[in-house]
Amino acid sequence: MNIAQFLAILRARWWVVLLVMVVTVATAALVSLYVIAPKYTASASVVVDVKPDPVAGVLYPGNAAAAAIATQVDIIKSERVARRVIRNLRLTENAALRQVWLENTGGVGSIEQWLLEQFASSLEVVPSTQSNVITVRFSSGEAAGAAQLANAFVQAYLQTALELRVDPARQYSGFFEAQVKDARDALERASTRLSAFQAEKGIIATDERLDIENARLNELSSQLTQLQRLSAESASRQAQARTEAERMQEVIGNPLINNLKAELTRNEAQLQQLNQRLGENHPQVAEARATIAELRQRIATETARVTAGVAVTANINRAREAEVRGALEAQRARVLRMRQVRDEGAVLVRDLENAQRTYDQLLARFNQTAMESQNTQNNVHQLTEAAPPVKPSSPNVKLNVALAVFLGGLLALGTALLIELIDRRVRTFDDIVAALDLPVIGVMPKPGAKRLIGRNKLTQMQQRVIGHSTPLLGKGA
Repeated sequence: MNIAQFLAILRARWWVVLLVMVVTVATAALVSLYVIAPKYTASASVVVDVKPDPVAGVLYPGNAAAAAIATQVDIIKSERVARRVIRNLRLTENAALRQVWLENTGGVGSIEQWLLEQFASSLEVVPSTQSNVITVRFSSGEAAGAAQLANAFVQAYLQTALELRVDPARQYSGFFEAQVKDARDALERASTRLSAFQAEKGIIATDERLDIENARLNELSSQLTQLQRLSAESASRQAQARTEAERMQEVIGNPLINNLKAELTRNEAQLQQLNQRLGENHPQVAEARATIAELRQRIATETARVTAGVAVTANINRAREAEVRGALEAQRARVLRMRQVRDEGAVLVRDLENAQRTYDQLLARFNQTAMESQNTQNNVHQLTEAAPPVKPSSPNVKLNVALAVFLGGLLALGTALLIELIDRRVRTFDDIVAALDLPVIGVMPKPGAKRLIGRNKLTQMQQRVIGHSTPLLGKGA
């Protein structure tokens, strides 16, 4: 469907469009004026103070301030505030309200729950986007009742907000009071244990004797290390003395042994010469041999004497090592005992410090909550008071008529198109071409009517005829 067809349908069905529009607008106007009961909306406002609390020291920075405003909005909408409104105004004792409740519910449920449902649909809480102001709106069939309930919700909210600040502080104050008492008892017990321990051991936690004993232990450890090194060297020299005594430094460096070895070397050379000159059985050769044997014996005796000194030194070093090791073990045991005592004392000191710290923190929290529980100041204040509105807020006749015009236009167009689909008519040249798939050759105007088709339109029609008849001419040829 193109624009020409759509306009042709509207021209043909204009009476349907007009009828639907008139009926829709008239119905909306009549319902708004005579059917819908008028409602009045009264507005009151409160402001939330987000400055630091002089008692609690709470500040709402950045996003936390927005969250605090949203929380206050939820509190105003809560059932706790609504129930306080019912109690403050004694609405459950109102005979007229009870009669309305009985007519609407037949006495099923409670009147308080019914009032809560009515409040939920009539109350509107709107926070400001640029400030900390919250607007409370209440809608009712009476102007005075709307103002009274709006102010009642504000007062109930102020009372509830103060309770939400003070009641937890009172509970915390009682809790911290008991905790402070327990912490004080624990502090006294820790102090008593530390005093008894110091009296029993005869020391204090800051005793410096442990440092002296540690220095003595380190000194003995160094001595033992040195003696172990000397003992190892002595044992090594002693083992060398058993197998390679001649190669020992003490033997090599001994002047007497060196002289005896030199004399032995001369006598051996002399014996060799005598053997060559006189023969092995000559008395001089026998005497030389005896001299060499005596020299060797003296060298062995002197070497044994030197190596015996090495063994004595090794035994002395081992004995000193064992002595120092025993002293070191005794000193280590003494230091361990002192460290154990000191550690026990340090544990008791830490227990006392922790008990003192816990007591101080709990006492500070107790004092803080005690001050908060006695606070009678609120961080929300009423900014404006609701007054009975002069004009009803609903129904808005002008708005309803404007919406009826818009919706009635859509409904009228839809109705005209629906009727056209049910009762299809040929209204334009395009309808004939679409329905029969045949070209339009000409149009016969009504007698006495003005020319409806201009020159350009006739030219377009001629082109359509030529376009549709060309294939037919081609087949005939």
